[in-house]
Amino acid sequence: MRERPFFTVAAAVVVFAAALTTSLRASAPAATALPPTGSGVSRAVASESNYVGPGSCSAVACHGAIRPAPGSRILQTEYSTWVSQDRHARATEVLANPVSQRMGRILGIGNPQQAQKCLLCHSLDVPAALRGRNFATEGVSCEACHGPATGWLGYHVTNDASHEESVKRGMYDTKDVVKRTDKCLTCHLGTSEKVVDHEMIAAGHPDLVFELEAFSAAMPRHWSEKTDTDAYKPVRTFAVGQLVHLRASLDSLARRVKSPIWPEYAALDCFACHHGLTRAADSWRQAQGYEHRARPGLPQLQVSRYLTARRVLQAWEPPAAPELDAVMAKLQIEASRLSVRSDEVASLATQARAIVDRGINRALTSMATPEMASSMLRGLFADAPAIAERGERAAEQAAMAIEVLSTAIAKSRGQDPAAMQGTFTELFQQFESPSSYDPRKFSAAMKKAESAIPIR
Repeated sequence: MRERPFFTVAAAVVVFAAALTTSLRASAPAATALPPTGSGVSRAVASESNYVGPGSCSAVACHGAIRPAPGSRILQTEYSTWVSQDRHARATEVLANPVSQRMGRILGIGNPQQAQKCLLCHSLDVPAALRGRNFATEGVSCEACHGPATGWLGYHVTNDASHEESVKRGMYDTKDVVKRTDKCLTCHLGTSEKVVDHEMIAAGHPDLVFELEAFSAAMPRHWSEKTDTDAYKPVRTFAVGQLVHLRASLDSLARRVKSPIWPEYAALDCFACHHGLTRAADSWRQAQGYEHRARPGLPQLQVSRYLTARRVLQAWEPPAAPELDAVMAKLQIEASRLSVRSDEVASLATQARAIVDRGINRALTSMATPEMASSMLRGLFADAPAIAERGERAAEQAAMAIEVLSTAIAKSRGQDPAAMQGTFTELFQQFESPSSYDPRKFSAAMKKAESAIPIR
């Protein structure tokens, strides 16, 4: 698994103490009067709700306890975990570091700490008119994921509060895995308003990489893990997350290809251009050819999400997999053209999206099985040489998927996933220097991982 955020106990206590001081200053505003449960206007009220900021969640009796509350249906340590351990809490602070400040100068946007281009994802950035009296910007905080709290804050602490009614009052439904993935992807992939483009990457912003289960496992979890008789539930969550991610990337491509700037190189394979040049006889890139491009030399579409998700689709909706492959083959050719036929690319992306939707629906209505998990894992190992040749991003996406599936299978069998840690450490070492990525080394690491993971 990727390296987790680490803080010493002393540092955590200091951060928590500072946050607690802030929370005592920022007590929650009085809850807005709301219509009775089930009222037809509760949704309208929720849409006008204000954001109150994380201080309103931080009281010890709410979510700011240091230790989990015995017998409570929630941990009550959610705020404490977020503020002391979660990288999201420091997302705004990152904008002050030297690299971020240099990016601001290169992009001509001034101080990133004050630039909306940055704050849209690095903070809970909402218009002043929607900010409650005690609102404070403190990283990517509670309401960035759970929605504006004024509509449901008072209600959700009552004894008879239900999640369903809280959602009606404006709480975002993170229990829904599709909605949860979509929410994460607003920043970890982007939207029409939140964009990491080639200009930003050139200035120093990292390219965006995401995998729902892998990223969730690496987080300090501030939610209770319910005991579930379905040992393969994480596999189902993984499958839905993969397909929703692919769907969102197709939407992004259809949107970008019709924008004034195309080619948008952030949507293409970075290392088609950014790589060391060697003698032609030694070039693995030239040896693989230009199958997925309209002409030799054109940068190819970055399809890391597709190359992993196609195996997910094959496991959950087998007839859809060859349909998706056929559409994606055409889409890659069309998107590689410098004089792009934008309507054709958008049409193909829409066709692919419809196929992916079928897979999402099947995953949402079916139980994951050991056979499905093993099938996806075998498929990814079989595809390793082809994935390796599509570059570092595709290889990294596949590696995250393999780690998630292997961990789920090991846990379902009562085995310790930590026994495989060395294998995955070696696999992820392939991505430490992206421009020097070597597909032959990645393929070798994948073979080693395959031999270390018992697949039935």
